[in-house]
Amino acid sequence: MQKEKNKDLVHISGDWIDEFPNPLVIAGPCSAESETQMMETARRIAESSVEVSIFRAGIWKPRTKPNGFEGVGVIGLNWLKKVKEEFGIKTATEVANANHVFAALEADVDVLWIGARSTVNPFTVQEIAQALRGTDKPILVKNPVNPDLALWIGALERLLGQGIENLGVIHRGFSSYQKTKYRNTPNWQIALDFRNMFPNIPIIVDPSHICGNRMGLSEIAQEALNVGYQGAMIETHCSPEEAWSDAAQQVTPEELADIISNLKVRNTEISGYEEDMEKYRTSISDIDFQLIQLLSERMEISEKIGGIKKTNNIAIFQPDRWKVITDYARAKALETGMSESFIEKVFKAIHEESIEVQNGIMIDK
Repeated sequence: MQKEKNKDLVHISGDWIDEFPNPLVIAGPCSAESETQMMETARRIAESSVEVSIFRAGIWKPRTKPNGFEGVGVIGLNWLKKVKEEFGIKTATEVANANHVFAALEADVDVLWIGARSTVNPFTVQEIAQALRGTDKPILVKNPVNPDLALWIGALERLLGQGIENLGVIHRGFSSYQKTKYRNTPNWQIALDFRNMFPNIPIIVDPSHICGNRMGLSEIAQEALNVGYQGAMIETHCSPEEAWSDAAQQVTPEELADIISNLKVRNTEISGYEEDMEKYRTSISDIDFQLIQLLSERMEISEKIGGIKKTNNIAIFQPDRWKVITDYARAKALETGMSESFIEKVFKAIHEESIEVQNGIMIDK
């Protein structure tokens, strides 16, 4: 079936997620390693006190470098089938090409997802979309490795173009050359921008790949629920320390149960709180306006400084001045009790814009 003329991402319903509890929990090992490992992990999940709606396992594993473990392949699909038959739980796996799709569909895997490395390549996504043509299974798309919202949206549009409407997305963070406490920086605003554009498309978080370790999983999962996400995909393994891939970020089924039981779903409606909310939002709007006005005045001063630099043939970027700015920002962050990293980001953005303004003065004949 072809996409209807007026059908677009804004108007698809996303109601496939309603058949699952809120939050939707997808859990299982990073990689399928053996039938014993899969069944033991699934058994302990089933015996826990919380509900996991979908059992996940990587059958094919894209690796950065060759000669690493790239998954057990098709044989692992039989283990997924056995998990579903024995424990009555739906299954999910990643697909990265048409052959993966055909094999997964033949094995009746219930939910498929496109990984971050595949989302960055429109040719790969198109191949997968065509192989999935017309399916009514939920198809999830992880954000691309790099922070590119258009690529993420484009992948969904390619799927919709093949008549696939049961769509959802997975926020797994973005790669960064900067070293941070995360394996993949959350960049929450990108995901929130997506959510604002397409509020009907379910979005779940992948704290395992954001954190890269098992310590921050509950915090990231809760942050996602706080802003209205509908679920989480968390990696769990019967013996995490012995896992063949991503051992550091996997937890035992019992630890998973503890994480899930402490999650709190937030109401997305504000009925009954409108008056208080509106009061504070009005105050924020007033402050935002003042910030914009002050930034405008600051950029006017930058223009004057740019004129002086042009007249005297002085380079725009002055490292000593930048050090003064950053030192001042850190000091003020400490004085006000605000996050030092946040203030640094703000001042860096202001400084970059100031350089752009002065560049405009320099090249203006």
